[in-house]
Amino acid sequence: MVETKAANLPLAGIRVVEIGSSVAAPYAAWILGGLGADVIKVERPAGGDDARQWGRMFPDGTSSYFHALNRDKRGITIDMSNAEERDWLRTFCTTEVDVVLQNMRPGGVDKYGLDGASLTAENPRLIYCNMGAFGNAGPLKHHPGYDPLMQAYGGIMGITGEEGRPPIRVGTSIVDMGTGLWSAVGILAALKHRDDSGKGCIVDASLYETAVAWMTNSVASTAVDGRNPERQGSGARGMAPYQAYACSDGHLVVAAPNDSLFGKLSNALGHPEWPADPRFDSNQNRYANLAELNALIEPIMAAQSRAHWQEVLEAAGVPTAPVQQVLEMMSDPQTQALGILQSLNGGASLMGMPLSFDGQRPPLTRYAPGLGEHNAEIKGKG
Repeated sequence: MVETKAANLPLAGIRVVEIGSSVAAPYAAWILGGLGADVIKVERPAGGDDARQWGRMFPDGTSSYFHALNRDKRGITIDMSNAEERDWLRTFCTTEVDVVLQNMRPGGVDKYGLDGASLTAENPRLIYCNMGAFGNAGPLKHHPGYDPLMQAYGGIMGITGEEGRPPIRVGTSIVDMGTGLWSAVGILAALKHRDDSGKGCIVDASLYETAVAWMTNSVASTAVDGRNPERQGSGARGMAPYQAYACSDGHLVVAAPNDSLFGKLSNALGHPEWPADPRFDSNQNRYANLAELNALIEPIMAAQSRAHWQEVLEAAGVPTAPVQQVLEMMSDPQTQALGILQSLNGGASLMGMPLSFDGQRPPLTRYAPGLGEHNAEIKGKG
């Protein structure tokens, strides 16, 4: 497997074991690996992580999903039905590892003696992160869950899309990946606590808690008047105009949510009289009369190309952004200038970390491991 050496990154010297699959745990471990930790991914011998078969397939027969979420890791297989294998993993985790994270089904690690309470009792310096579906309390704490279920149950689908249309799932795994992100934050805080106190701890995160946490603004808004927020399409609650508009060849998002920007937008669209109209003379009034405002804006925008309006509005000082497809985003000069898409020796491009340290982005050190690729190196046997 192609690999390169990492620079001197913040988590160099920290070893992490990921007993995980799908998205949330692999994403958390990917973050830690990108920050320099030595991440060892544990998979079952028969088929490995389910994500190996999700999405478009790379030439090596492994899915794009798996490669995206499991770069910068080494990989081993453990047969959990084999007592010798389980004992090896337990000993390894309690003697040679700083962090263990897992997102197995509820109770999955407990029956193997690989739960947080058991491992931290043997090694009080160990940091152990549980990543469940519904959290560690409540009537659903033993239920499994997946990203679209949590987008639905946590209310995200209730505010996404357009009024009168079917529910819409956010197009990326925002709950799974968000849970991975929060777990990584918790693990970093626990590492700092261990530096100060000498003691590890158990960190708990869940898909449901992440889903409802993304509803922060919606919860605060609902607390004001007890009403469910309306779905806004491409717009944002309480701000106008602040949405995508159809041009002759695509969509352009226009952001003019204050009086100054609205004045600039009105001038650029050829209607300097709009800001004096009582319906549109404040953001609150513009939002209250958004249907009427859009009825004026939409035909003007539709008459010209996306590039035309982007040039005109940016020259006027109005923030805009085209709605880009993935290929457009990947080839965009801004994306290219940042160097956030990374590859090794001409291999496939994968997303890098959205962080830099002293101007240097953590490098891609290796592609995702083959199933059991590092068994001999780590376990001493294939």
